[in-house]
Amino acid sequence: MDDSDARVKIEEGVVFGTGGGRELRCDVYTPLTASEPLPGVLLLHGGGWRRGSRAAMRGFGLRVGREGFVCVAAEYRLLGESPWPAAIHDVKAAIRWMRANASALGIDAARIAVQGNSAGAHLALLAAGTPDKPELEGDGGHAGVSSALAAVVAIYPPSVFHFEGRPLRGAVPAIALFGMDGSAELAWQASPQAHVSPAFPPTFLIHGSADRVVPPSSSQCMYELLDAASVPVDFHMLAGLPHGFANVPDHQRLLSREIVGFLSRHLTRSAEPALRKDASAAP
Repeated sequence: MDDSDARVKIEEGVVFGTGGGRELRCDVYTPLTASEPLPGVLLLHGGGWRRGSRAAMRGFGLRVGREGFVCVAAEYRLLGESPWPAAIHDVKAAIRWMRANASALGIDAARIAVQGNSAGAHLALLAAGTPDKPELEGDGGHAGVSSALAAVVAIYPPSVFHFEGRPLRGAVPAIALFGMDGSAELAWQASPQAHVSPAFPPTFLIHGSADRVVPPSSSQCMYELLDAASVPVDFHMLAGLPHGFANVPDHQRLLSREIVGFLSRHLTRSAEPALRKDASAAP
């Protein structure tokens, strides 16, 4: 993997908010050739909501950053530290921090997207479908700043949970997120599928057909719902690839090219007026 940092400035351990009585940190990847505000991309790692770190998104931060995007790889509280919904609170705090500090970061506040893998992809989709919902915003800082997004990229995402009874198509057991303390209602509210509407931002879904951790039908169902809601959505099912393939350098290189292509199409300045209307909802 060509990990030369010559084209990207990296700032590690930047504080973006607080959660559970401690500071929350991120790593910022900024193209060195930037001459105007650029689109921003929040990067969210996987790990089953129980493990992983923002460092896992370094490859994407470098690869996507080199192509003219300011990438922010953020941590979120894992389940061993704080129960649900702490993780989505932290993700929303990161989005609000990016928008509130857009000028300092060199970001266009109207062009903020989110990309995640696995558990991070679930959080990305949930954040995209629930902008400015008080129950999911938390108190991580920058209250009143919009958490709206302009696009979302989700790589092998859990998109629906089941608590008991017959599982929905593509569902992941809710015990993975709630332990034994969940309910059918909580499972549905934590499911991105529950929040699909025509207002959902443009979405890119990526899944491997040999995934044995998150059923490929999870992305297939999400695609069908988004398409039925007339949301711009791309879906790539990659033959024979298992869960976690985005961590393999060769696959990551190819994925990054596709992701950059998608983001370039949907975060252009031609889309700016509509997005600025959403972003300006915050004081």
